[in-house]
Amino acid sequence: MCGIVGYVGPQQAAPVLVEGLTRLEYRGYDSAGIAVANPRSTAHPSRVVRAKGRVRDLEAALPARLAGTAGIGHTRWATHGEPSERNAHPHTSFDGRVHVVHNGIIDNFATLRARLAADGVELASDTDTEVVAHLVARELAGQDGKGLGFEDAVRAAVAQVDGTYALAVLDAQAPDRVVVARNGSPLLLGVGDGEMFVASDAAAIVRHTSQVVLLDDGDFASVTADGFRTFTADEEHTARDAVTIDLTVEELELGGHAHFMHKEIHEQPESVERMLSGRLDDRFGTAKLDGLNLDPRAMRRFARVKILGCGSAYYVGQLGASMIEDLARIPADAEPASEFRYRNPIIEPSTLYVVVSQSGETADTLFAVREIQRKGGTVVGLVNAVGSSIAREVDGGIYLHAGPEVAVASTKALTHMSVGFALLALALGRVRDLSFADGTRIIAGLRAIPGQIAQVLADEEDLAAAARDLSAAASLFFVGRVRGYPVAREGAQKFKEITYRHAEAYPTSELKHGPLALISPELPTVAIVPDDDLLERNLTAAQEIRARGGSVVAITHPGVDLGDAATQRIEVPRNEVELDPILLTVPTQLLGYHAAVALGEDVDRPRNLAKSVTVE
Repeated sequence: MCGIVGYVGPQQAAPVLVEGLTRLEYRGYDSAGIAVANPRSTAHPSRVVRAKGRVRDLEAALPARLAGTAGIGHTRWATHGEPSERNAHPHTSFDGRVHVVHNGIIDNFATLRARLAADGVELASDTDTEVVAHLVARELAGQDGKGLGFEDAVRAAVAQVDGTYALAVLDAQAPDRVVVARNGSPLLLGVGDGEMFVASDAAAIVRHTSQVVLLDDGDFASVTADGFRTFTADEEHTARDAVTIDLTVEELELGGHAHFMHKEIHEQPESVERMLSGRLDDRFGTAKLDGLNLDPRAMRRFARVKILGCGSAYYVGQLGASMIEDLARIPADAEPASEFRYRNPIIEPSTLYVVVSQSGETADTLFAVREIQRKGGTVVGLVNAVGSSIAREVDGGIYLHAGPEVAVASTKALTHMSVGFALLALALGRVRDLSFADGTRIIAGLRAIPGQIAQVLADEEDLAAAARDLSAAASLFFVGRVRGYPVAREGAQKFKEITYRHAEAYPTSELKHGPLALISPELPTVAIVPDDDLLERNLTAAQEIRARGGSVVAITHPGVDLGDAATQRIEVPRNEVELDPILLTVPTQLLGYHAAVALGEDVDRPRNLAKSVTVE
């Protein structure tokens, strides 16, 4: 959940590291630091600077001259130990020689800390990471002065570690290189012209190179200005070739928007149109999803669909399950990936497992993939990040092609997930009983979505006014029925994570089974009220809220007569009933955004959260 940057080359390392860390701010963090090796200084062969807070606080703490052409940097999201300078990375060994940055969690850190303390090592932080620096230093020193070389010392230290990690290690006595290791947390190398980079995310190095080497679990790499060498824990060479990433600096800039979240909401009409390009088959009324690696015969074999995701991806999975049941008439459900493997799930060969992740690095979801595959199941992914761990490990999948998403609160990637589920439901339906006419109807609905999202965004001022009213409440409900319930859950999630207001989602029908006791003029409700077969029941529930003094913001369709069941109305264009939830979600994104703006919150970087959750 943290960010790693490393550099070796002819440039001064400190500015490159700080710029890279700035590019990774969107991932969420609470402190930052860099370590730079300078072979020309005998007094200070390496320097470390750390700061609690933002990268700008680190930059302000840097000395006027911080020379050195090799270094590592880090933004930390606290797991072990409070956010503070002493717990910030990089961590340094007892002899001042070794510096380490780390993403992930070392499971046996308590045992290792106790062993080091018993040997007289004075621990300077509360973190799990610090032990790695001391272990590497001990292997370098050895016994009787017969220590290991840098790469071998890192391998020997990592062999003592249990857990997940992306590690970058700097040795002040080997200032021409950085040694890295990966297990369960993303890490890549950037190949430049006479210089090399290390990063946990390509965004950190996109200004310098588009050529990256994606490391696999179990990989080590020794990186110098002239190139890199990858190898295993057994010192076996691994062939890792560079690939070209489709990412530009411009895509990571605000482009005139006040926040990345606002930019990404407004990118959705264009990005969804791009996602659909080439994937709609008018001839057969179906979707072209060659990346699934499933032919029609294979798709017909599945009797059930199980969807796994975390947070918003789980809620979109619920929406996807509804689409699959509607269009393919296959039993489908969603559950949190974080709970899946811990209940010793029964993996059925007749079930298609679908995992959903924007980053493709969500640890809980990745572990669910491995559990399914270990038990012989078929698992496909809906993933945005090309080349990510989940994308490489699943049996097939649908790339979302949403483009980079910088704001921690996901918007366009979530919309692309729901469109991806619509494509999957269409493909599964057409190999069963979904008629050509219905397939053609869904294709027409999908083609209309980009323009209809643009219509919703055109009413942003009205949405902003409603959001400002909602922001004054300390707590609120989001409610919806059947297809509308996942929309309500995602709306509540978006609202709470960036406004810090308590927002809770309920099935509308459940209000009278307890939650109605909380309704008052101080607790508003956002109600999802589509023009479907449950319209009358939704209106009745809204009337029950109004009768108890509660206000209702209704997200509904044109022409629906709300009467006095709502105090404010937000209209969304009609699509096909199965696809309506995709559009109904868009106003909830703007409600959360404008409420957070009204409250003066840091919209793109909500407290305590990270963009990519790479730890359990």
